[in-house]
Amino acid sequence: MQVIIVLSVTLIAQNVLEDYLAAGPPRWFLRTTIAVYGYSIRPVFLILFLYIVQPGKKYLACWALAILNWAVNMTAFFSHLCFWIDEGNHYQGGPLYIVTYVVSAILLGIWLYQSVRDYRASRKRDLIIPLMVVLIIPVSVLLDRQTGTLNQPITFLTFAIVICSVFYYIWLHLRFVREHEEDLKAQQRIQIMLSQIQPHFLYNTLGAIGNLYSDNPEAQKAIFNFSSYLQGNMYSLSETDPIPFTTEMQHTKAYLELEQLRFGEKLNVVYDLQTTEFLLPTLTLQPLVENAVRHGVRHNLGGAGTVTLSSRETPDHWEITVSDDGPGFDPAQIAAGERQHIGLQNVRERLQSVSHGELRIESAPGKGCRVTIELPKEAGNYADIRHR
Repeated sequence: MQVIIVLSVTLIAQNVLEDYLAAGPPRWFLRTTIAVYGYSIRPVFLILFLYIVQPGKKYLACWALAILNWAVNMTAFFSHLCFWIDEGNHYQGGPLYIVTYVVSAILLGIWLYQSVRDYRASRKRDLIIPLMVVLIIPVSVLLDRQTGTLNQPITFLTFAIVICSVFYYIWLHLRFVREHEEDLKAQQRIQIMLSQIQPHFLYNTLGAIGNLYSDNPEAQKAIFNFSSYLQGNMYSLSETDPIPFTTEMQHTKAYLELEQLRFGEKLNVVYDLQTTEFLLPTLTLQPLVENAVRHGVRHNLGGAGTVTLSSRETPDHWEITVSDDGPGFDPAQIAAGERQHIGLQNVRERLQSVSHGELRIESAPGKGCRVTIELPKEAGNYADIRHR
């Protein structure tokens, strides 16, 4: 939106300058340059709106159309193919003058499709704004063609682009609120659940049960680990800020020791923790380890294998690695949204939103899996954690 605002200002300036040049003495090169800029920049607005709607895409085909439009308009410097300024300082359209309109119409159609395709059917009234934007832009083009050579410092199309930018920004904000209504409701349900559950009652009860097995150290240890695991899960429901790695590691170890109690020597765990003094989003490490056990080690022949946890520090980031010697998989399955790998995608999104971190997956059928977390050394990732 910031780029769109800047380009809108330059487009208004381009309109005013072109009107000034049209009323003055002939300045062929300057006026052609100004006109080429105006015709070339208009499709870019639509591409920028596409990035707002679907920021994860590259839109290479759309940029190719914009470059084609620019190249056609650039012919005005040496031919009459697109347009030219005649000896009387008047604009004349060539056989390809319509390219800008065709390219803009194609991009407008793509933009409309991307805007409404994932929108809820129950919110049909909210679609009025993008539909009105699509209507306003062609109408403004027709109005510009009707005015002809009348004194008009700023074109109807420029007015339409600025107005549509404002309306579209409002619509995007409305859409954001709609999409996060369910998240807010879910958060409210969690808070209600937490208010009804008495965590200390659970922990005290588990402690009392552990005391009943005073003659069985393994049972006591299992109950302690289960209590610690529950405590970590309860904590993660209410914690939104990054937490110390040692806290997340404690939760993860409690989970692994419970799994080792079930599977015994079949589950081997190796720790290589070279650094621990940093922060990360809650429930980041444990889901990766659980994925390595459930979809990695447990799918080996005989259900046996090794999970390795390591951490290290580099000059610009902290790195955590979870690897297993399981059967592996095709990482493309994650992008396809397969349910068994949805946990990895959730961790990736949480890393990006909370700590601007990245998650890399290296795997192939028959070659195990290696998941690496990179946390940039920014404020909040390695702040003084002694007080947390």
